[in-house]
Amino acid sequence: MGADIQGPSGDEEEFTAFVVSHESRLRRAFVAAYGAQRGREATAEALAFAWEHWGRISQMDNASGYLFRVGRSRTRLRRAVLTFVPKEHNDPIVEPGLALALKTLSARQRTAVVLVHGFGWTLREVGELTGTKVTTVQNHLERGFAKLRHALEGEDR
Repeated sequence: MGADIQGPSGDEEEFTAFVVSHESRLRRAFVAAYGAQRGREATAEALAFAWEHWGRISQMDNASGYLFRVGRSRTRLRRAVLTFVPKEHNDPIVEPGLALALKTLSARQRTAVVLVHGFGWTLREVGELTGTKVTTVQNHLERGFAKLRHALEGEDR
């Protein structure tokens, strides 16, 4: 006698479809903001929250944006050191100091830079997910690039 596992609203298929269509975007945003380990944890926290509150979440216009804020707030207490581990490779296209330079950015700057230039998101998409205005995303992007240029070029060049 196996019992069916049902969410609060009883619509497991709808929740599964939501996860399939939104999980990778949430994960990319969290990893961009917090690094690989903490980003995956924030994604799991946000999706667990969505499952627990699916009746309410499923009715939202911008459920991903709401869950991004949930994931940020649920991982805030764990102030782990941000790590971007550079992979060993001989690809001349990849700047070897990029991973370390990304650590110098604020979470919002890093999120904007990685999502826009790493994953090809529009400023509007980043703004919708993070709950910020497009002009604010643009400011984070510009400031992030300025810091990256400074970190990668160095003062002696």
